[in-house]
Amino acid sequence: MTFDFDALPLRPATYAATLGPTVVIAPHPDDESLGCGGLLALLARAHVPVWCVLMSDGTMSHPNSVAFPPPARQALRETELRLALTQLGLNPSQLLPLGLPDSQVPGPDEPAGQIAVAQLVDFLQEKQPASVLCPWRRDPHPDHRATSQLVRAALAQLPTPPRLLEYLVWAWERAAPTDLPLPGEVDGWQLDISSVLADKRNAIAAHASQLPGSCIHDDPTGFTLAPGMLAHFASPTEVYLESSAATAALPVHSSSDSYSV
Repeated sequence: MTFDFDALPLRPATYAATLGPTVVIAPHPDDESLGCGGLLALLARAHVPVWCVLMSDGTMSHPNSVAFPPPARQALRETELRLALTQLGLNPSQLLPLGLPDSQVPGPDEPAGQIAVAQLVDFLQEKQPASVLCPWRRDPHPDHRATSQLVRAALAQLPTPPRLLEYLVWAWERAAPTDLPLPGEVDGWQLDISSVLADKRNAIAAHASQLPGSCIHDDPTGFTLAPGMLAHFASPTEVYLESSAATAALPVHSSSDSYSV
């Protein structure tokens, strides 16, 4: 049995504002725009505070580039992220980059992961968001799964954790049946983002190094988002998942799958 995302109830654009102050957690620069750019734009239009946490340094999209060595790739991708936030109507200074290694984001049991959890706890305690957005727990990319685990570990340390919403990125393209939600595991809904779809498209376009015709021109094996992948994010709706009350304590399984960033 496959999970039917199209059958999820559709909520109007006005529902976005009910989430309150929100922190979006992005494993890589572009995940925030791909997975939840529409929701972020709607929050911005409603003047709801939004902050972004970037987990990885984003350097492994073009690991063989000489023209753009790792520090230049990191700077480029962070600049693209700030531009994307601007396109969504957000304040680009409201960004916390954690600088974890791209394609090797650690889990919460590793020393570097424990440091990241502590940083997330401090940030969430300072900002006091009502909602947190992070990748679907079994999104088929190891950095996305590790990010979910880190976020959950941080939320477990808060006396009153914010609402956790999970968004999809790689699950649209590469999910195995076991990656999809199980019966009764989550409640889900779709959000109407048609009024801000142009903003989302502009935000995705801001991540130019990850698109066909990338400015990182000297790594022919480098990663760019395929047109088929991008088509999933041209939809006038976005999908969000939340743990069902009875399954909120289910463990999150890790994965050794590896994909381009």
